[in-house]
Amino acid sequence: MTEEQRNRIVSARKNGMGYAKIAAEIGMTKNAVAAFCRRNALTGNLSVSEDKRDLCRECGKPLVQEDGMKTRVFCSSDCKTKWWREHPEKMNHKATYQFVCAACGRPFEAYGNSKRKYCSHSCYINARFKGGGGHE
Repeated sequence: MTEEQRNRIVSARKNGMGYAKIAAEIGMTKNAVAAFCRRNALTGNLSVSEDKRDLCRECGKPLVQEDGMKTRVFCSSDCKTKWWREHPEKMNHKATYQFVCAACGRPFEAYGNSKRKYCSHSCYINARFKGGGGHE
């Protein structure tokens, strides 16, 4: 990729053009353009001002972006935790599973583990060490 192509991609993305249109215009594949944009933080909706992308999403402090690293969104892990706790609707839970507890028989939902057997630690303890039963 030449320096001229890089500059054209950057300016086109900042003007809101999509990967396919840029690729057709400069004679490259869509995947090459998309990969360049990912590496250079030119993905997503670029209509958001450059200033907003360099501020912490939670507290608004300025962020220091490092070359070759993932684009930072939060200034600290505390801000990240606070923001996600306040915006649970933005989470994309793809690995949510439905089960029936092997000890007490109640239905429950678990995230991330497709092999759960018990709804709680107390049901596990009761079934494993006390010979059955569950919540009483």
